Amino acid sequence: MHYRRFGQTDLSLSIFSLGTMRCLASQEVAEQTVRRAVELGINHLETARGYGKSEEFLGTALQNGLPRNQLYITTKISPTPDAETIDRHIDESLQRLKVDYLDNLAIHGLNTWEHLAWVEAENDGMRAVRQAVSDGRVRHVGFSTHGFLEVILAAIATRQFEFVNLHYSLFFQRNAAAIDLAHQQDMGVFIISPADKAGMLYTPPDSLTRLCAPFSPLELNYRFLLSDSRITTLSIGAAHPTELDLPLQVSNRTLPLTSEEIAVLSRLQIHQTETLKTDLCSQCYACLPCPIEIHIPEVLRLRNLSVAYDMQPFGEYRYRMFENAGHWFPGNKANRCTDCGDCLPRCPQNLDIPTLLKDTHQRLSGKPGRRLWQE
Repeated sequence: MHYRRFGQTDLSLSIFSLGTMRCLASQEVAEQTVRRAVELGINHLETARGYGKSEEFLGTALQNGLPRNQLYITTKISPTPDAETIDRHIDESLQRLKVDYLDNLAIHGLNTWEHLAWVEAENDGMRAVRQAVSDGRVRHVGFSTHGFLEVILAAIATRQFEFVNLHYSLFFQRNAAAIDLAHQQDMGVFIISPADKAGMLYTPPDSLTRLCAPFSPLELNYRFLLSDSRITTLSIGAAHPTELDLPLQVSNRTLPLTSEEIAVLSRLQIHQTETLKTDLCSQCYACLPCPIEIHIPEVLRLRNLSVAYDMQPFGEYRYRMFENAGHWFPGNKANRCTDCGDCLPRCPQNLDIPTLLKDTHQRLSGKPGRRLWQE
C-alpha cells in the first residue's frame, strides 16, 4: 500500500480509503470488512451520520481492538445553519464512533449555491464547526460535493476547507479544474466512488472489457486516477471483505501511465468518436441552463457511454436518479423536453439535442432510483 499527504492536513493517507456506506449488512460483516481493510494497509475509514448504522458499526469495530491511533477517521454532517444542531450532530457522531475526536469532518453535500451561501455567511452553523476544531473534537474540516463544477470551484475558493471529496474518473472528467484548484490551494483530494458511480466497473460489459484489454476497465480507471499525484486517495465502498481484493491489486502502482495504458485510453476515445460520430456530446455544458431544468450534458454523457461502450446498466442506473435524488443528482428526465430549441444555438457541435434527449429517455428510462438515506 502506498500513502500520500492529504494536502494541508499533513495526514499521510493510504491511496485507497474504506468508504463504509455499504457496510450495513450486519455488525459482524462490517467489522470483518473494516479489519480486512486495515490488514491490507488502509488507514483511512470514511463514514457519515446519514449512512444508516455505519458509524455505530465502525465504532464497535474500533472498540473491539482496531488501532485507533494508527487510523484516520472521517465522518460527514449536513450543512445546517443552527449551531446547536451542528454541535449535537458532531457529538452524536463521536458517541456512535466511540472516539474522542474526528480526524476529519466533512460538510456533507455542498451541492448548490444555497449551500455555498451557508458557508460564506459564516453563520452559527459554521461557527459551531470552527468551535469543534478549537476544542479538539475535530482536527480538520473539508466538504463533499455532488454539485456542478462552478459550485465546487467557488467552495474551494472560499479557502475555508482543507480537503474536498468529489467525483472524477476516466468516464467523468468534468471536475478536472476542481482537482487543479484544490491542488493549487494544497487541499487533500478524495475521489468518491471510482468503481460504482464511475461506471459500475466491477461488472463491465464485454465490449468495454475487450476495448480495455489487456487491462480491466476497473484497473484502467484506478490507474488513470492513481497516476495523478494531485489525488490523495480513492474510496472503496466494499460491503464484504472479498470486495477489497480486486482494487488493492493496484495499490502499489502509482507511477505515471505507461505507454501501453496511454494507448488503451486513446483506443477508447477513438472508438467513442467513431461510434457516435456526429451525435457525440463533448460535455462543454454550453447548452445549460435548460428552461425546464433538464441536465442536458449529463443525460447525453449517459447516452455517450451507453452507445459507445454498451454501458447500458450504468446508464439506466444513473438516469433513473433524475427527479428522485434532489440536489444530489439534479435535473429533470429527458422526456420533459418541449422542443423549445433554447439549447440549439448554443451547442458548438450543432447537435440535434431534443432528438437525442428523447432517444436517451427511450434507452435508459425505468424504475426510479433514490439515495441510500432517502425515505
